[in-house]
Amino acid sequence: MLEGKQLILATKPYAQEKRALSWRHTISTLVLLIASLTATMVMPYLALRIAFSLLSGLLIMRMFIIYHDYLHHSILKNSKIAEAIMTVFGLYILAPKSIWKRSHDYHHQHNSKLYSASIGSYPVATVKGFAAMSRGERRMYLFTRHPLTILFGYLFMFIIGMCANSFIASPRRHYDALIALFLHAAASAIVIIFAGVTAWALLVLAPIFIATCIGTYLFYAQHNFPGVVFNTKEEWCYDKAALLSSSHMVMGPVMRWFAGNIGMHHIHHLNARIPFYRLPEAMANIPELQHAGTTSLHPRDIRACLKLKVWDPEQQMMVGVKGIPRAASFQGKVQTAAG
Repeated sequence: MLEGKQLILATKPYAQEKRALSWRHTISTLVLLIASLTATMVMPYLALRIAFSLLSGLLIMRMFIIYHDYLHHSILKNSKIAEAIMTVFGLYILAPKSIWKRSHDYHHQHNSKLYSASIGSYPVATVKGFAAMSRGERRMYLFTRHPLTILFGYLFMFIIGMCANSFIASPRRHYDALIALFLHAAASAIVIIFAGVTAWALLVLAPIFIATCIGTYLFYAQHNFPGVVFNTKEEWCYDKAALLSSSHMVMGPVMRWFAGNIGMHHIHHLNARIPFYRLPEAMANIPELQHAGTTSLHPRDIRACLKLKVWDPEQQMMVGVKGIPRAASFQGKVQTAAG
């Protein structure tokens, strides 16, 4: 059975990009997105405009996976044309390159590592660590992981988290965050002035809201699912963090296409250089990749993931608020804050 370095090396053949295929996926997704957004504006019936607005949101999500792979250097590396396309898309989706790459690279190197900074990932406290927090810290911790915060990822993760906070923390390093916010506000104002609020809601708000909402939840559930394992820095191991702390989100073929195979997240974390379109190939040919912890977009599984709040080292599992020992005097208050 392959494990450790041998398993990582076994994935290396799939980390070879097929450049023509990368361009085909990129261009076809962009063309479909532009066509869908255009249809959102020109269709004669409101129902059709709403349908194309929803479709645009899903296509933005797919384009984000392509953008994500580009920043991992798994596709279209050293292409000036691709760099221009991805730079513009990063500003459009409120995830500029300087911010996404820095935070996401950190996430890959520290995934499921307890007591590390929560850069690029959701914070995870132990039961003991949670008990030691002040009341305000507990509320903020639970707010960050709250279902409504994830639902409104457009505001909390992208506008505030990625753009506003990053620019405030380091204006020179993340000046592109201010550009993204300015362009987003300017585009919204122009659409409202010349086409009205309904057009803005269908062309700007709904597509980006849908893409960021689904994307935020996917990012959450990829590392917060029943059976996930967290370790201290001393016990942490790269390949085990990929296979035991990253989920395989099972999807149907249509949703898998829109999500760019990102549901096979455990393989992506094992070798981030594998292009998204080769993840199924790697999984089919390497048996050791076929037994990761699974979740799905079924409401039952979504509820199970969202209930997880803190890591219990004694039980070696994530637990909800009710799983926190009653010895903590704040139990009743925590249940109220967690909703």
